[in-house]
Amino acid sequence: MTTINLKDFYYWYTQDQFIEVTEEVAEALRASVRYEAAYQRRLTRHKAQYSLDCEDGIEYSACLHEPTPQELLERMELFVRLWNALNSLPEIQGCRIDAHIILGISIKEIAEADGVHEESVRQSIKRGLERMKKTF
Repeated sequence: MTTINLKDFYYWYTQDQFIEVTEEVAEALRASVRYEAAYQRRLTRHKAQYSLDCEDGIEYSACLHEPTPQELLERMELFVRLWNALNSLPEIQGCRIDAHIILGISIKEIAEADGVHEESVRQSIKRGLERMKKTF
């Protein structure tokens, strides 16, 4: 039997915790620690330690997709259609959809602000979205 310190093998032990284990278990734990250390060394040796973004914006510009004029026009037309569909709704439904979907306000907060039950706000949003689908 060998005495090991669990703090050496498990990161969640913050204080020394000694237990007795068999030789096979102790060797398996030591082997796993050696394997992890070897893996970290391999990772450090074979991984690039620099960034492509050397203050000249190469990395950022490679990730950035510039929309074509056609894509910009389609996006603008879609925005106008959505705006018209949202404006075709009654004022309360439009405000609730705007607050919940566009501004990200929770249904509970909208219900408290309007002084109504949450379910009525939920139903209003649902009916408004269905109506927008029909006009869209």
